[in-house]
Amino acid sequence: MSSKMQKGADIVIHRWCQLKRREKLLIITDHSHLRESAALQKSAEIIDDFVVTIVIPENCTQAGTLFDSMLEFLLSNDVIIGATNYSLITTRAVREVLTHGSRYLSLPLSTNNGRSMLAFDFMGMDPEEARRCSANMIHYLNESDTVRITTPLGTNLTFGKKGRTAGLFHGMASHPGQVGSSSFEVYIGIEETKTNGHAVLDGSMGYVGRPPEHIQLEFRDGRLVSIEHNESGIFLQDYMERFGDPGIFVAGELGIGLNKKSRCLGNCYIEDESTYGIFHIGMGRNLALGGVHDAAGHFDLVFHSPTIYAGDVVIMKDGLVVAS
Repeated sequence: MSSKMQKGADIVIHRWCQLKRREKLLIITDHSHLRESAALQKSAEIIDDFVVTIVIPENCTQAGTLFDSMLEFLLSNDVIIGATNYSLITTRAVREVLTHGSRYLSLPLSTNNGRSMLAFDFMGMDPEEARRCSANMIHYLNESDTVRITTPLGTNLTFGKKGRTAGLFHGMASHPGQVGSSSFEVYIGIEETKTNGHAVLDGSMGYVGRPPEHIQLEFRDGRLVSIEHNESGIFLQDYMERFGDPGIFVAGELGIGLNKKSRCLGNCYIEDESTYGIFHIGMGRNLALGGVHDAAGHFDLVFHSPTIYAGDVVIMKDGLVVAS
């Protein structure tokens, strides 16, 4: 076990979750990430003996269904860490455990270069700096019912967020009922039928990394209705269809990256989507993000250098926050 990976585990347990003595901690992992779960357990056992690790099936793109079936067991824990290959944050189960006062940290560990996510430099981002950077953006977003985003490559999208509240992920899951994520971002569970326009995908395709070529996308009435038929677009279409659920083509989340230690290189799902100066569209399920859409999964499409309008107010200009 590397010292950098253990340092990342210590950040998760001591800084983000702020685990307390006699709290019950549940670590949910899979066979690909037994090293990381062992590091998390080692860090936690310095504080507390009430630590349980369970292993779920590996590389299950529909792990959310399994997770939802475990609800009764989940409710018996004070702190839950989802340290699996895929994010489980948008599941019904997470929404329920938060309602009951447990706290949940989403720690999807998928990487594409063989390196443990816990050893990446972006784990060291200061949560307080992210909170300060996001404060005015969240204010303006919550004052508006629409968001518009353009990019230099030709993206021009509108999103609806009437009745939806922007929130902040910055690692922290330290208070009862709090949900946290290792992805440092402003997030909105957007209206599921209101995303419209053209997008040019140039960042990453979630878990599968950076596309070798740009992909032209079209959204209409909340759904991704057209994917360019180049090599990367064909791959993306096939990947989405493997979920076996047309609900994966619904735009369910808008995210704005805040992590200044991240680089969108296609090596790590969480690093890509949380990089400062990008935005992402979360496709599929948005439960626990303030939305109402259920689907067989959730993954993110990442774009560089956005100019973002909250109503008429510019909150980010060419990837730089201007509303902080």
